[in-house]
Amino acid sequence: MIKVLKEHGRRLTPQRLAILKILAKSDGHPSVETIFEMVKANFPTTSLATVYNTINLLKREKEVLELGFAHLGSRYDGNKPYPHPHAICTACGRIVDPECGSIVRLTEEMANQTGFHFTHHQICFFGLCPECQKVE
Repeated sequence: MIKVLKEHGRRLTPQRLAILKILAKSDGHPSVETIFEMVKANFPTTSLATVYNTINLLKREKEVLELGFAHLGSRYDGNKPYPHPHAICTACGRIVDPECGSIVRLTEEMANQTGFHFTHHQICFFGLCPECQKVE
Protein backbone atom coordinates (compact mmCIF):
# COMPACT_ATOMS: atom_id res chain seq x y z
CA MET A 1 0.00 0.00 0.00
CA ILE A 2 2.89 2.35 0.74
CA LYS A 3 4.27 1.71 -2.75
CA VAL A 4 0.92 2.72 -4.31
CA LEU A 5 0.85 6.02 -2.41
CA LYS A 6 4.43 6.80 -3.45
CA GLU A 7 3.74 5.91 -7.10
CA HIS A 8 0.82 8.36 -7.11
CA GLY A 9 2.86 11.18 -5.61
CA ARG A 10 1.12 11.09 -2.23
CA ARG A 11 3.15 12.18 0.76
CA LEU A 12 3.51 9.54 3.45
CA THR A 13 2.18 11.65 6.28
CA PRO A 14 1.75 10.14 9.75
CA GLN A 15 -2.03 10.29 9.17
CA ARG A 16 -1.83 8.31 5.91
CA LEU A 17 0.51 5.78 7.49
CA ALA A 18 -2.00 5.37 10.34
CA ILE A 19 -4.77 4.72 7.79
CA LEU A 20 -2.64 2.08 6.08
CA LYS A 21 -1.80 0.43 9.38
CA ILE A 22 -5.48 0.22 10.35
CA LEU A 23 -6.43 -1.27 6.99
CA ALA A 24 -3.56 -3.76 7.00
CA LYS A 25 -4.02 -4.97 10.57
CA SER A 26 -7.78 -4.88 10.99
CA ASP A 27 -9.72 -8.07 10.55
CA GLY A 28 -12.95 -6.25 11.41
CA HIS A 29 -13.56 -4.60 8.01
CA PRO A 30 -13.81 -1.02 9.31
CA SER A 31 -15.92 1.76 7.82
CA VAL A 32 -14.45 5.10 6.75
CA GLU A 33 -15.98 6.64 9.87
CA THR A 34 -14.34 4.03 12.12
CA ILE A 35 -10.96 4.54 10.44
CA PHE A 36 -11.38 8.31 10.76
CA GLU A 37 -12.13 8.09 14.50
CA MET A 38 -9.17 5.76 15.09
CA VAL A 39 -6.75 8.03 13.21
CA LYS A 40 -8.18 11.18 14.78
CA ALA A 41 -7.51 9.79 18.26
CA ASN A 42 -3.76 10.13 17.60
CA PHE A 43 -3.85 12.86 14.95
CA PRO A 44 -6.67 15.30 15.85
CA THR A 45 -6.15 17.50 12.77
CA THR A 46 -6.83 14.63 10.35
CA SER A 47 -9.64 15.40 7.93
CA LEU A 48 -12.31 12.97 6.80
CA ALA A 49 -11.30 13.88 3.23
CA THR A 50 -7.81 12.45 3.85
CA VAL A 51 -9.34 9.11 4.83
CA TYR A 52 -11.72 9.07 1.85
CA ASN A 53 -9.03 10.10 -0.63
CA THR A 54 -6.56 7.53 0.66
CA ILE A 55 -9.13 4.72 0.58
CA ASN A 56 -10.37 5.70 -2.88
CA LEU A 57 -6.83 5.59 -4.27
CA LEU A 58 -6.21 2.20 -2.64
CA LYS A 59 -9.52 0.90 -4.04
CA ARG A 60 -8.64 2.04 -7.57
CA GLU A 61 -5.29 0.25 -7.28
CA LYS A 62 -6.96 -2.90 -5.87
CA GLU A 63 -5.09 -2.66 -2.58
CA VAL A 64 -8.33 -2.50 -0.58
CA LEU A 65 -11.60 -4.36 -1.12
CA GLU A 66 -14.79 -2.37 -0.58
CA LEU A 67 -17.82 -4.23 0.73
CA GLY A 68 -21.08 -2.34 0.26
CA PHE A 69 -24.07 -3.19 2.45
CA ALA A 70 -27.42 -1.43 2.63
CA HIS A 71 -27.65 -1.85 6.40
CA LEU A 72 -23.94 -1.43 7.28
CA GLY A 73 -22.71 1.03 4.67
CA SER A 74 -19.32 0.48 3.05
CA ARG A 75 -16.68 -1.48 4.90
CA TYR A 76 -13.07 -2.04 3.83
CA ASP A 77 -10.74 -5.02 3.79
CA GLY A 78 -7.03 -4.32 3.51
CA ASN A 79 -5.95 -7.83 4.53
CA LYS A 80 -7.52 -9.60 1.58
CA PRO A 81 -8.03 -7.04 -1.20
CA TYR A 82 -9.40 -9.65 -3.58
CA PRO A 83 -12.87 -11.20 -3.80
CA HIS A 84 -13.51 -13.77 -1.08
CA PRO A 85 -16.51 -14.91 0.98
CA HIS A 86 -17.70 -13.07 4.07
CA ALA A 87 -19.90 -14.11 6.98
CA ILE A 88 -21.92 -11.16 8.31
CA CYS A 89 -23.80 -11.06 11.59
CA THR A 90 -27.25 -9.56 11.08
CA ALA A 91 -27.45 -8.54 14.75
CA CYS A 92 -24.12 -6.83 15.51
CA GLY A 93 -22.67 -6.27 12.02
CA ARG A 94 -19.51 -8.28 12.63
CA ILE A 95 -17.81 -9.42 9.40
CA VAL A 96 -15.60 -12.51 9.32
CA ASP A 97 -13.42 -13.94 6.53
CA PRO A 98 -13.96 -17.71 6.64
CA GLU A 99 -11.33 -19.96 5.09
CA CYS A 100 -13.16 -22.01 2.49
CA GLY A 101 -12.79 -23.90 -0.73
CA SER A 102 -11.89 -22.53 -4.09
CA ILE A 103 -13.79 -19.42 -5.13
CA VAL A 104 -11.82 -19.59 -8.37
CA ARG A 105 -13.43 -22.92 -9.20
CA LEU A 106 -16.91 -21.59 -8.40
CA THR A 107 -16.29 -18.49 -10.55
CA GLU A 108 -15.12 -20.66 -13.45
CA GLU A 109 -18.20 -22.89 -13.12
CA MET A 110 -20.47 -19.83 -13.10
CA ALA A 111 -18.75 -18.42 -16.20
CA ASN A 112 -19.02 -21.75 -18.03
CA GLN A 113 -22.73 -22.09 -17.21
CA THR A 114 -23.73 -18.51 -18.00
CA GLY A 115 -21.25 -17.38 -20.66
CA PHE A 116 -20.50 -14.29 -18.57
CA HIS A 117 -17.06 -12.74 -18.26
CA PHE A 118 -17.08 -11.75 -14.60
CA THR A 119 -15.32 -8.54 -13.61
CA HIS A 120 -15.98 -8.90 -9.87
CA HIS A 121 -18.17 -10.71 -7.38
CA GLN A 122 -19.19 -10.65 -3.75
CA ILE A 123 -20.25 -13.72 -1.80
CA CYS A 124 -21.80 -13.02 1.58
CA PHE A 125 -23.47 -15.29 4.09
CA PHE A 126 -25.77 -13.65 6.63
CA GLY A 127 -26.69 -14.99 10.05
CA LEU A 128 -25.95 -14.70 13.76
CA CYS A 129 -22.38 -14.82 15.07
CA PRO A 130 -21.65 -17.07 18.08
CA GLU A 131 -21.83 -14.13 20.53
CA CYS A 132 -25.23 -12.96 19.25
CA GLN A 133 -26.57 -16.52 19.28
CA LYS A 134 -25.94 -16.59 23.04
CA VAL A 135 -28.07 -13.46 23.51
CA GLU A 136 -31.09 -14.87 21.68
